[in-house]
Amino acid sequence: MTVPPTTAPTTAPTTAQIREKYLSFFESKGHLRLPSHSLIAPDPTTLFTVAGMQPFKPQFMGAAAKFPGYGDNPRVTTAQKCLRVGDIENVGRTLRHCSLLEMLGNFSFGDYFKRDALMWAWEFLTEPEWMGLDKSKLYATIYEDDEEAFEIWTKEIGLPEDHLLRFGADENFWPADAPAKGPNGPCGPCSEIFYDRGPAYGDDTWAEYADTRESARFLEIWNNVFPQFERQEPQADGTPTLLDLPAKNIDTGMGLERIATVVQDVFDFYSNDVFAPIIARIVELSGKPYLGPESISHRVVAEHVRSVSMTLADGVSLSNTGRGYVIRKILRRASRHAYLLGLREPVLHTLVPLVVASMGGGYPELVTEEARVTAAIRAEEERFLKTLEGGIQRLGGLLEGMQQGGILGGEEAFTLYDTYGFPVDLTKEIAEEYGVSVDEAGYAESLERAQMLARAGSKYGKSELFGGQDTVGDLSATAFVGYDQLEAEGQVLALMTSEGRVDALEAGTAGTVVLTQTPFYAEGGGEVGDTGRLEWTGEDGLAGAGVVRDTRKTPGGVFLHEVEVHAGTLTPDVTVRGVVDGARQATERHHTATHLLHAALRAVLGDGVRQAGSLVAPDRLRFDFSHSAALSTAEIAEVERLVSRWISADFAVKWQEMLIAEAKAAGATALFGEKYGDTVRVVSVEGDVTLNGHTVSSKELCGGAHVTRTGEIGAFVLLSDENVAAGVRRIEALAGEAATAWLRERLNSDARLAASLNTSLDGLEVRVAGLQAQLKAAEKETVQVRRQLTEAQMGGGSGGAAPLRELGGFRVAALKLTGIAGNELRGAADKLLDTSGADLVVIASDAGLVVKATKEAVAKGAHAGQLVGKLAAAAGGKGGGRPDMAQAGIQNPDAALEALDTAF
Repeated sequence: MTVPPTTAPTTAPTTAQIREKYLSFFESKGHLRLPSHSLIAPDPTTLFTVAGMQPFKPQFMGAAAKFPGYGDNPRVTTAQKCLRVGDIENVGRTLRHCSLLEMLGNFSFGDYFKRDALMWAWEFLTEPEWMGLDKSKLYATIYEDDEEAFEIWTKEIGLPEDHLLRFGADENFWPADAPAKGPNGPCGPCSEIFYDRGPAYGDDTWAEYADTRESARFLEIWNNVFPQFERQEPQADGTPTLLDLPAKNIDTGMGLERIATVVQDVFDFYSNDVFAPIIARIVELSGKPYLGPESISHRVVAEHVRSVSMTLADGVSLSNTGRGYVIRKILRRASRHAYLLGLREPVLHTLVPLVVASMGGGYPELVTEEARVTAAIRAEEERFLKTLEGGIQRLGGLLEGMQQGGILGGEEAFTLYDTYGFPVDLTKEIAEEYGVSVDEAGYAESLERAQMLARAGSKYGKSELFGGQDTVGDLSATAFVGYDQLEAEGQVLALMTSEGRVDALEAGTAGTVVLTQTPFYAEGGGEVGDTGRLEWTGEDGLAGAGVVRDTRKTPGGVFLHEVEVHAGTLTPDVTVRGVVDGARQATERHHTATHLLHAALRAVLGDGVRQAGSLVAPDRLRFDFSHSAALSTAEIAEVERLVSRWISADFAVKWQEMLIAEAKAAGATALFGEKYGDTVRVVSVEGDVTLNGHTVSSKELCGGAHVTRTGEIGAFVLLSDENVAAGVRRIEALAGEAATAWLRERLNSDARLAASLNTSLDGLEVRVAGLQAQLKAAEKETVQVRRQLTEAQMGGGSGGAAPLRELGGFRVAALKLTGIAGNELRGAADKLLDTSGADLVVIASDAGLVVKATKEAVAKGAHAGQLVGKLAAAAGGKGGGRPDMAQAGIQNPDAALEALDTAF
């Protein structure tokens, strides 16, 4: 058997060249080339973009094939970056698993269908000017009842019948098993294309694949999906109901990593031209050679650095929630594996330039954001390495109280992993040093529970991507009139509860209401949804009323009002009067203040400030932005001053719709990573302020609600500036009545404090400074008294009060002290160890227990952590520590010292 190459031959096309060939090929077939969508999902059904077809969900659901800024075309081709994290633990453990993947796709929205899709796939794969693959090494699978695909493959393309396998709906239908199991909606058969990599990768045959459906030799490279049916509820006898769609679509996807592996003839994904340089650098940094399948950590680091770099470049910020939390977990997994490779300093950020070099041509955002991505990864690495050290200390504390042969619980091992990012392999390695094993089955059970939760947030089946469309998909977009009106009438189009569409909402019930027209702003752009009330006269002539608790909207523009009906009955077709409550005006003040804050931050801190998130509510505003350092007192004051100048000037606030090119030319700020249509809404403050002789303007692309003049904002106060993630800071601020109320409460609180200290507000600072000086002097005096007390109890510090005795082959000095704690207790142990000539010293007090050992004693097998665990257990406490020093909290110092005789 020949040995497969581990790196691509220099004559093979690069991954970037393969990507370009694919897109150029389908352009030659009349397709519109579109750029990759951001990894931030285009709809709320998933956190990330997980499939090449996901950005075209509206077109697959029947929307026109119009793509603002690029043109109209029912044929589209893309190279889409995707992120799938539901089974992240497999990344690195296999040779063909990635969290980030590039999906090459060609799509038809009611234009060409099965024959063209398969013929073009074959042409691209086999013609010398494109991929030039050997036709005899290509194989395909089809749905068992798809005679049309069979005819195309065998009679038109000429694929030998023994190169074709038929499978059922569980294998060759999308979604899998859709005819029998659903979900309802568009579905269809698919045809997958495989490449025979030869006997170097396995001695199995294509016929055997029909039974095993697993092979390292036969690699799937392309999936052609033919959504030609609409699945409806089965008939009474269970027979599936599949109706022909009026417009048949094409959704094909070819993994770029897969086709590159074939064309470059390398052993696995991690040997292609993208990964090989990264892995080579990891080898250089760690001094650990890459040994193929067993080198899991090399692959984890290489893959995750690529995933994290691409996601951060798309505007995701590391955080403790949502997408930022997922990316932080991925980055920390990479950092853990770097640690396993012996790398104790931040190194992952040094790999970013290699990612940019190999992928920046296809994804220019990597190039423009390289510095920010590198800085964010480095900051997180530095923070996590400290956390990792904390995990080591936590694990040491758990192990030191255990007997040899003990078992560390699986839940505890998982907590170390989940809380401290501590890998179970490292836990097992350290536990072995203590003679302790790990409950791996319990760990696996805890991990599986966590993964089930993770998978729930990272699905990419059809039911998730198209979820909820059958409920409101037939409804027209809601007309929003709330920019200019806070009251408006609209007709009820639909009523929904958790059970689906309903015919009525009775008094005392709650549900979702869809109207033809609404004044209620739907949550979006950081602004919370409006609340208020609905009023109507029912078909029975009785008055009805309900409270609107929240307003949201679907990607298709259907507004969803969450309503509690208090009186009467609400039914479809009834005309209701919607009234937005006064909270909207407070929200508008905070929203316009957010725009002014953004402009002020960019003016004071520089153009590197970019919005990373926001919350605009009636009672406050929160603004997250990219910046690496805390704001100084002077910078905070400058930001507040600029915002206040805008407010005092009482400038008009206007909004207008314009072409996006015009908006950008006019200097409007767009949100990083956001996609906009041809026409955008621009909110402008019609007046500028100055900072150090420079003009500062506020003009942003925004769909939110705003005041009409800056003077309506009223008071403005910046409450806090804090770090929320690597390279991301958060400001909270108040405007209007909320700001006035906060300032009044602060003044009242300070006045109460001043009165309690017998001074005035003006004298409060001086009074507090004087009390702090008195407290500091008292603390110094207390330390001196404790030191004298310690020396007195230790016989003048000579150690004579603690005679030596032989225990377990070591000279041990033990002493009981009273009224001593903390640093004094540890200092007493140091002094006793220096003056007594002991190998080990034990000091117990009513406030704690300390054990210390000399280096020589540790070399001979002494372990202070293990000893303190035994003594603390006898004294009603617990503790742990290192071999040379350990401490514990105890309840009975006499019991701890009495346990010495049996502790060795």
